Amino acid sequence: MLVKPDVTIAASGRRASAERTDDLRGALLERFEELRVEYADAVADMTLAGTADAGDDVADLGTKAFSREQEFSLAMTIKTRMDQVEHALERLQEGRYGSCETCKQEIPVARLAAYPAATLCVACKSATERR
Repeated sequence: MLVKPDVTIAASGRRASAERTDDLRGALLERFEELRVEYADAVADMTLAGTADAGDDVADLGTKAFSREQEFSLAMTIKTRMDQVEHALERLQEGRYGSCETCKQEIPVARLAAYPAATLCVACKSATERR
């Protein structure tokens, strides 16, 4: 009699993979929500601060302009991170999450744990930063 493949092992492997994908999706969605709240707070702070008062002198105006620039930079950084998380969610949906966009090799789990939105392996990321 031929030995039949253990269907339960294959099914449990798919189930574990689906659970892992669900866990990743949940973590990415949670991170996206955190960033969305941070972004909303940063934008609210930008609109409340920095308005010129009638009694402001040149130094006050300069300080307010500098503060507005910092707040704008912070908001843009948060928005960029939100875009990265959205991109990671798209890659997860398409089944490409965890592979390098440049060399197609698998991104180490430790890198993904440290930076879940990573799209490049360490070698490819280093190469792009050297350019």
